[in-house]
Amino acid sequence: MITFRPVDVDSDAEIEMLHRWVTHPKAQFWLMQDFDVEQVRQEYRRIAEHPHHEAFLGLIDGNPAFLAERYDPGRVELVGLYEHEDGDVGMHFLCAPTDTPVHGFTRAVLTAVLAWIFADPDALRVVVEPDVRNTAVQALNAAVGFRVVGPIAKPEKQALLSVCTWHDFQAATTAAVIPRIGAFE
Repeated sequence: MITFRPVDVDSDAEIEMLHRWVTHPKAQFWLMQDFDVEQVRQEYRRIAEHPHHEAFLGLIDGNPAFLAERYDPGRVELVGLYEHEDGDVGMHFLCAPTDTPVHGFTRAVLTAVLAWIFADPDALRVVVEPDVRNTAVQALNAAVGFRVVGPIAKPEKQALLSVCTWHDFQAATTAAVIPRIGAFE
């Protein structure tokens, strides 16, 4: 079972775990490689206190497995950089690093994160802005229904803006059997 809960910024163990995740070499596009534990805590505290940005720990059978963020791209991250539409939800995700990767795991996590976001009937389109060099996540995004809008210049990176509607997601995945309401805790 996959569940989502807010990141606990007051838990030293949780912040230390997230620090290991976001500073791992495979998390280079997370842009936190040089952060110390306290900087990671402060970043997630800032997110927790923001009215339009949220960070969640993704649990699989109760075990931490990934990080997911959702945000209002008309108020955070992409303000003035794209044509915002009502119902847009920005998203970031990061799988926990492992020495024993499981084939298809990252795609399964991305599918679960999108299904979780689309469980909210007000979420009409998911917007992402991966680094243009992150071709692996771009391929994953395409596999679950994202369509490329085009490159955008963000202060910290050149990004490839992409969008996915519920219908795009449903057409691209077998997750269509997940109901839009109440599928996740």
